[in-house]
Amino acid sequence: MSTPETNHTNKNENTRLENSTYNILMALGKEADFLYSTIDTYIQDAEKDGRGYLVELWNEMKKDKQKHLSMLRQALEKEAQEKKISQ
Repeated sequence: MSTPETNHTNKNENTRLENSTYNILMALGKEADFLYSTIDTYIQDAEKDGRGYLVELWNEMKKDKQKHLSMLRQALEKEAQEKKISQ
């Protein structure tokens, strides 16, 4: 990554995205990956093992992840509206 002294726009050299926009995309991917490919397995495992408190924990985390995902989507939409993700 470049430093502010060398690149006033603070863009990632590989993606040509501003660092803050890139960070949103990376966090969005990580949250979505956990939410859509992992957490339901954890819930099912806890159910099979008869661990109701873990089912509750994972379901609560799922709700939190869904909220985080929504927040990140809104941030990305704002970036797009402000043209932070074009070129």
